[in-house]
Amino acid sequence: MYLNSHSYYSLRYGTYSINNLIKEAVSRGVKAMALTDINNSTGMIDFVSACKENNIKPIGGMEFRDGNELLFTGIAQNNKGFRELNEYMSSINLKENKHSPTAPNFNNVYVIYPFSKNHDRKLKNNEFIGVKPTQVHKLISLNSNVITKMVVRQPVTFSNNKTWYLHKNLRAIDHNILLSHLKPHMHAPADEIFISEDNIINAFEHYPVIINNTRKIMDDCSIDFEYGSPKNKKTFTGSLSDDKVLLEKLTYDGMKYRYQKNNKKAKQRIISELEIIHKLGFSSYFLITWDIIRYSLSRGYYHVGRGSGANSVVAYCLKITDVDPIELNLYFERFINPKRTSPPDFDIDYSWKDREEVQDYIFKRYGRQHTAFLGTTVTFKGKSIYRELGKVHGLPKSEIDALTKNPALETGKNQITRHIHKIATMMVDFPNQRSIHAGGILISEEPITCYTALDLPPKGFPTTQWDMYVAEEIGFEKLDILSQRGIGHIKDAAELVLQNQGINIDVHQVEKFKNDKKVKKQLRNAETNGCFYIESPATRSLLKKLRCDNYLTLVAASSIIRPGVAKSGMMREYIHRFHNPNKFEYIHPVMKEQLEETYGVMVYQEDVLKVCHHFAGLDLGDADVLRRAMSGKHRGKQEFQRIVNKFFSNCKERGYPDEITKEVWRQIESFAGYSFSKAHSASYAVESFQSLYLKAYYPLEFQVAVINNFGGFYHSWVYFNEAKRQGGNLHLPCVNNSDINTNIVGKDIYIGFTHIAKLESKLNKTIVSERNENGKFTSLENFIHRIDPGIEQLLILVKINAFRFTGKLKSQLLWESHLLQKNNKQLPKVNKLFESKSKQYKLPQLIYNQLEDAYDEIELLGFPVTTNNFNMLSTNFRGEIKASEMDDMVGKKVRMIGLLVTLKYVKTVKREMMHFGTFLDVAGEFFDTTHFPDSLNSYPFRGHGIYLILGKVVSEFGYASIEVEKLAKLPLQSDPREE
Repeated sequence: MYLNSHSYYSLRYGTYSINNLIKEAVSRGVKAMALTDINNSTGMIDFVSACKENNIKPIGGMEFRDGNELLFTGIAQNNKGFRELNEYMSSINLKENKHSPTAPNFNNVYVIYPFSKNHDRKLKNNEFIGVKPTQVHKLISLNSNVITKMVVRQPVTFSNNKTWYLHKNLRAIDHNILLSHLKPHMHAPADEIFISEDNIINAFEHYPVIINNTRKIMDDCSIDFEYGSPKNKKTFTGSLSDDKVLLEKLTYDGMKYRYQKNNKKAKQRIISELEIIHKLGFSSYFLITWDIIRYSLSRGYYHVGRGSGANSVVAYCLKITDVDPIELNLYFERFINPKRTSPPDFDIDYSWKDREEVQDYIFKRYGRQHTAFLGTTVTFKGKSIYRELGKVHGLPKSEIDALTKNPALETGKNQITRHIHKIATMMVDFPNQRSIHAGGILISEEPITCYTALDLPPKGFPTTQWDMYVAEEIGFEKLDILSQRGIGHIKDAAELVLQNQGINIDVHQVEKFKNDKKVKKQLRNAETNGCFYIESPATRSLLKKLRCDNYLTLVAASSIIRPGVAKSGMMREYIHRFHNPNKFEYIHPVMKEQLEETYGVMVYQEDVLKVCHHFAGLDLGDADVLRRAMSGKHRGKQEFQRIVNKFFSNCKERGYPDEITKEVWRQIESFAGYSFSKAHSASYAVESFQSLYLKAYYPLEFQVAVINNFGGFYHSWVYFNEAKRQGGNLHLPCVNNSDINTNIVGKDIYIGFTHIAKLESKLNKTIVSERNENGKFTSLENFIHRIDPGIEQLLILVKINAFRFTGKLKSQLLWESHLLQKNNKQLPKVNKLFESKSKQYKLPQLIYNQLEDAYDEIELLGFPVTTNNFNMLSTNFRGEIKASEMDDMVGKKVRMIGLLVTLKYVKTVKREMMHFGTFLDVAGEFFDTTHFPDSLNSYPFRGHGIYLILGKVVSEFGYASIEVEKLAKLPLQSDPREE
């Protein structure tokens, strides 16, 4: 009798999770029920699975609403009907259709209209009127022919008055109004609960035809899915056998390129991998990925294939990745193993500038019916719940801010905050809105609407209404098409080198880069500013401690810098063992046997597989489930716990002491959720070497490329500083030489207009296009006539000295700007053969101070260009030593001057705050500091600026830093205009 049930996927409306909905249905002896969430089918896959586990017949459906108005409910007779519902909802979401009070001509769907407005509607054979038990008394006056087209409609939205109140809070949040302003038509009435079937039958005892109609529909409808069976496009060529032949041909062709023709080890690995790939039905998946790579290479787009996909020699031969799995002894089982039920996924990174075109190709190549972005669900969590509830309960902004900042402290202060807290605990993890996965794309054999309705987020591509967990459960493998700015700056740097020096660089010559002496020296010295993934203070410190100058050490460093390894204490242990390879003991012989390469420390995700398999005796399938669960990529808690129990029981059977088992488990547990696979680390290391090579040989072009990609660990001013340190002549923006982005000519670097605060992007484009079309500007007056900027925008350009080509002082140009702009008549912009000049005014001699320029530059760019920060100090003291001298001062107390670059906030085991600081000295060199709680409490940071630092130089594994005792921010000379 339940043809209209809602889960909490009816966003800001339903109050049942799928599990709780089924749990209550079971407790009430329900044998069949329909899930009809509002305008979506997000929960249907989970609903059908949960129903089957509990011997309830699942029925698919969807409730269609336009805002608060219930239009009709669709009940799918079968999977074809479910697809029809999804396609209709998708057409509305994709802006191809609009909500209508009348259902379309469905072929496999029953349509139920609400009673209130529709009892006199002309109905088709598959259409009915839904009557609630509380509406039975209204049937007395109706013709019997009308009643024969009625069914029971008993909506289920909440369980009791408590969850009804929760529902009303959700509706108020949805409408962004006070709870007291919520009108009855905005929320469900109190009767939308489970009513026993006997009570429903009793309510309709005088209308048995309505009961019979309802039972007939429920008997006639069913839905099911084949869970776990592959749903992706089955073939690339149209034939499984042709796919097999094509994949083999492409792989062996690629083997000649990667390994040469007669490499026996590579050939044996390829034979083994291809056998598993064909057996599991993943040939088309590899070929589709190869097709995408082939397209992007033809367009000149750089890519990085990373993650688990890089474990495959087949993927390496297809140029999907640039990581050689044989060189790194990578586990193919990490990517695909014969016992793995969940499909793998490739992670392909592109430049942020190129990714959308690659995505567009995929949708056009494989069709929008069969291709979709993977969705995700944003839930109500933490502080956001209190903010939303604070608004609907009418708290003033100051109290909402206080409640949001520290809910634990504020929720007990008064009755209203206690009340909000009770509601908040009920809302935790409720879906709030649907969003889009970072880069997951599905390419399906059947139309995607067989499984879900589609949304249309701002990106403009169809998107599933469920997430990666559901996709995996139903049998989809996603392709991750991601973006990162590291690839963008590599590509742009190569283009700038070609443009500026006429040299064509092949950035894919990674083997050459790995063995280049200059590159290795730069890596060993941690000269990595701007280099992908290895420029942060912590990574620079690690590189120096490991004396890293080779690919394999960098691969390890890329993984052990991750939070998990550091948290477990194993990063420090790894460094210690690296320096003292003969002064430690392995916790167990298996660790030496399996992890000797990494000194017995689990560094990569593969190490979890190795240890679980060889130490604890888990098979590779179970070991991989364990790894995935710890990485947050597996939802089966019971399955996870089963494998954990098996880990401990196996260790006990093998006679391991409890303390050894617990310590091994501690290491697994603490790092598995954060660590990289070895293939992933290797992919990052390849990209790092590409960056290092460009920085070593073409530092200025490289730095400009980093600046123009607006990415990296540091603020842009740090990269501009590095360009100057590398010998670049850094110039302020200039209307005759600058572009929208920063450019380089020889060693001259002109800051781009985009870096000027408050300068409108429209004006930036106009300046560049006008200059390109009609030549350089000859004067301020010429610029005003041709561009016609507003006075505020013009003054910004004057303040940043963008008209210095005129040879006039800024103060003079400011006067002229007001006069010329005032007199400038908006005549058609035409080029005159002889340009007439306005009347010239003689100004009195104006006073100029370079400090004025510095303050203008800081205001508009965020940093000074015509001088440096240190020259603006009130003191001439520049520190007792520079960063380059710290190694010679270990153990000594020193005073240094440093410009603050970045701070890292860390809590000690006692929950006290401490900081790690990074500074630049007067020569532009980095140095790092440690601020323990006692020092930090007495000498806290006072924002960005230059600091006098007193502390002791310490060295750990050859890396010098300062343990700070005292800290003081130094005053700058004041702006002369404010004196």
